[in-house]
Amino acid sequence: MKRIAVLAASLVACGSAHAIGIGVKAGTTGIGIDAAMSVFPLVDARIGWSGLKWGYDQNTSNVSYKGDLKLNNLNALLDFHPMGPLFRLTGGVVFNSNKYDATGTPNSGPGSFNATVEAGRSTAPYLGIGWGRVAGMGVNWYADLGAMFMGEPKATLTANCTGLSAPQCTALQSQVAAEQTSLQDSLKRFKVYPVLNIGVTIGF
Repeated sequence: MKRIAVLAASLVACGSAHAIGIGVKAGTTGIGIDAAMSVFPLVDARIGWSGLKWGYDQNTSNVSYKGDLKLNNLNALLDFHPMGPLFRLTGGVVFNSNKYDATGTPNSGPGSFNATVEAGRSTAPYLGIGWGRVAGMGVNWYADLGAMFMGEPKATLTANCTGLSAPQCTALQSQVAAEQTSLQDSLKRFKVYPVLNIGVTIGF
């Protein structure tokens, strides 16, 4: 929240001298808002937030997962318009707490376990391209296409031995340890999160 307040205050403080735009967006980072201000003739500063939560179940050869994907992203970006207001290059950082919380049930044996997969970086560099100017005058559409470099996701699995005997708990813990190793290995290729957002903006 402190990051949001500081960034928002910076935009408001300079708002009287520069064009400002407010946008509403939806896409792979969730549903959210943007606020942008023209700081140079070809450069806009933009802050925004987007998030979403939805149920996502997944089955593997050994485990059935039932859980929720939770997106929470605060972006601080610079938009560079080298060829006018339509096309732009965008760079900056995205402060995120994106994660997947689930309950896993082994396909063989009793018991269950809690599983959490989190982004490798809570501060992820962002690079992309885009169309439309959030700080442009009037009502316009805008879109972002890029990538968040979130690092290798981290998986944490914890066995739930409630109601199980000691031997059953030991067996479950062994299964969970093996599943965490397998899951962590499969997550190595997901270091980059694709971003595709589309929105509508009004500038003044």
